[in-house]
Amino acid sequence: MSSSIKYMVTGASGQLGALTIDALLKTVPASDIGALVRREEAAAPLRAKGVTVRIASYDDEAALVSAFRDVERLLLISSSEVGQRARQHANVIDAAKANDVDFIAYTSLLRADTSPLTLLAGEHNATENALAASGLTYAVLRNGWYTENYAMSAGQAVEHGTVLGAAADGKISSAARADYADAAAAVLTGDIPASGTIYELAGDTAYTLAEFADEISKLSGKTVTYTNLSQADYEQALKDAGLPDPVADMLANSDAGAAKGGLYSAETTLSDLIGRKTTPWQDTLKAALS
Repeated sequence: MSSSIKYMVTGASGQLGALTIDALLKTVPASDIGALVRREEAAAPLRAKGVTVRIASYDDEAALVSAFRDVERLLLISSSEVGQRARQHANVIDAAKANDVDFIAYTSLLRADTSPLTLLAGEHNATENALAASGLTYAVLRNGWYTENYAMSAGQAVEHGTVLGAAADGKISSAARADYADAAAAVLTGDIPASGTIYELAGDTAYTLAEFADEISKLSGKTVTYTNLSQADYEQALKDAGLPDPVADMLANSDAGAAKGGLYSAETTLSDLIGRKTTPWQDTLKAALS
């Protein structure tokens, strides 16, 4: 007979998932935590932390039904497979329903229902609608941008003397991935909110990509400027840099959405949830360059 799991995190070997497991471990015993991963080889680091690991792909509903047995609360971290996600998330929701999971939280996109980040928003909206139709008690964590999304290419920006993008002078209210993980852990372990509760989550401070480039200059001691491209030209530049077509399409579409205000928010829901200010974007950038 499988043991009961109070808090289950899907995608637990991914970047956000692993950080959420660590956030949970700060406040609850490892014996209460479950981690869902796709492959057995991803299980060892999580088992070393004392959490229960179960194996299932978002594509295998039968395996998901088995994996969610005796799970009380579930965090559905959105799949990384753009174009496949609505179907994959529906499998997770159906498996949760088959097990009468008490509560499910889902990581969506900032203002998904009105977002100009069209390539990302569609599948998130489909998933939010599936949750609403499921009859399960659920909440939506509408995550804004991760500062790491831009910081990870800071080294190349120093090398080439420029930050490329298509965000024009759109402001970006990003936060560190760990901030969003702490918020997910707080919602998962706190009092279950009213079903359908939506949390719009974003960083406390915003910047333009020109300001981001200026900070790279300051930290590196090398002049780095921001070069604003059209969406199509930025997409091609990303493909020329070796990114897969779907990823390049998504990033260029997201930057174009940022130019329209899609990644800006003045809300402090994220810092309210985690009980502290969000990580300054400058700190994440500094860590990426060190």
